[in-house]
Amino acid sequence: MITISLCMIVRNEEETLDRCLASVKGIPDEIIIVDTGSNDKTKEIAIKWTPQVLDFKWIDDFSAARNYSFDQATMDYILWLDADDILLPEDHQKLMKLKQSLDFSIDSVSMIYHTLFDKFNNVIASVRRLRLVKRSKYFRWHGYVHEDIQTDGTSKNYDSDIVVEHRKNPMQFESNRNLKIYENQIRKGKKMTSQDVFHYARELHKHQMFDKAIKSYNHFLAFKGISVEHRLYVYNKLASCYFAVGNREKEQEVTLKTFEYDIPRPEFCCRLGEHFLDKNQFYQATFWYKLAIDVPLPDHPLVNESQPFQTWLPHKQLGLCFFQLGDYERSFYHNQKAHTYLPLDEGILQNIQLLEELVKESTERDHPKQEDSSRHS
Repeated sequence: MITISLCMIVRNEEETLDRCLASVKGIPDEIIIVDTGSNDKTKEIAIKWTPQVLDFKWIDDFSAARNYSFDQATMDYILWLDADDILLPEDHQKLMKLKQSLDFSIDSVSMIYHTLFDKFNNVIASVRRLRLVKRSKYFRWHGYVHEDIQTDGTSKNYDSDIVVEHRKNPMQFESNRNLKIYENQIRKGKKMTSQDVFHYARELHKHQMFDKAIKSYNHFLAFKGISVEHRLYVYNKLASCYFAVGNREKEQEVTLKTFEYDIPRPEFCCRLGEHFLDKNQFYQATFWYKLAIDVPLPDHPLVNESQPFQTWLPHKQLGLCFFQLGDYERSFYHNQKAHTYLPLDEGILQNIQLLEELVKESTERDHPKQEDSSRHS
């Protein structure tokens, strides 16, 4: 059986750290917690779990802190988690089983990472990340923010079905910390890799700095060797920015540009559906919304953000389109499908109630009850 070092970097995580460590209790053979400047009870909580609580002077570089934590590990493999990550019981069991059975020839293990949930607990963003790496291979982190582990291309990887959930404290506010880190690095004249530019654009986008985000997304697309998946992901983000600034022409241009690289993806199908919906061309809109549901997707981490565009959104819009076309049965069907993803959406519930009556009236009109002939015998 392999041994595992759990390596974490933390700062002011008193609300989540205990929950995270409890979710993996019994799996790590050692726990190393690197604190980057907490002024709450984070370190007190950490010491209850491990004597290896170390300080690291924060230098606006997540990779530097993570690499320091990795350097302290002594076990066969290194597992990393953030303080607001958790494993559900079934995934705890899967990881324990993996620990007991993993072939030592495996250099790294990827796990599914659910990063964002809607208010109905639907997963709306998910990626696959390397989570467990062989210490002797000396894997390193790269990137100031949204850092990632880089491999040399020769490592033997295993893609597991273990899920790690990113569950932020609901009281935690959204800070501009990451944005400031990037801007500080730019002011210092530090070189920005394609990965840095990619994530800097996303931070600008998240903070609704749409014009700057558009510029940075286009900067990223100018790098050589951009994969198709990254390119399509960025085109969707660009389209969102153009929509936000009211430039529907550029949104449409970017959407159509994606067809040069691959079959239609759900997010772009929905954009075209919206294009026709805005013009009250409901029949044309249904074509694109139905395609969004049916189109096959490749297995790639960035594709997982397509989930809303292949689930509740097209079903909800198909419900609207078929209602406008007078096809109440299909409208009812798609509202019901949308309801399975958004069970507390009052608008959908009202639609379903209305459509039940309309379908009933339509059925009674088309198939009137026959009189009982026994009355006339």
